[in-house]
Amino acid sequence: MTEIAVGNKEDALDILQDAMYRLVERYGKRDPGEWGPLFRTILLNRIQDWRRREAVHRRLRVWFTNSAREEDDDPVQQVVDERQPGPDIELRNRRSLEALGEALGKLPLRQQQAFLLRVFEEQDVAAAARIMQCTEGSVKTHFSRAVQSLRRKLEDHWS
Repeated sequence: MTEIAVGNKEDALDILQDAMYRLVERYGKRDPGEWGPLFRTILLNRIQDWRRREAVHRRLRVWFTNSAREEDDDPVQQVVDERQPGPDIELRNRRSLEALGEALGKLPLRQQQAFLLRVFEEQDVAAAARIMQCTEGSVKTHFSRAVQSLRRKLEDHWS
């Protein structure tokens, strides 16, 4: 869920680690039954904080990036895995997942949270409402709007 929200595996792992640390630091003595919702709330707040910082960094990067920088080729990535689907299917799947990630990233934050909690985290409406600190009706509304928006944006990929 975090990787989809931030679009980068390394940043997602950092955010997860920070959220876990904060949970232990602040709520470690609480009943373990409370940890799940607390963790998800902390995680959503850390994602939102990351987005704010990233917006500032993005503005600064424009001035300091070097467009001539080349990426190193990883030889391990060049090895063919015979178990993988053909390149055409892999390309179609990759493009569809990229489109999903991009579409999720463009959703308003509350819609994105509701969708990720309900679909990827498999939380029920009541749990999502506790995590998002809103009413169950709000979760239902945000989730419904997210699904409608994603269907419109992704109809070419999953029709």
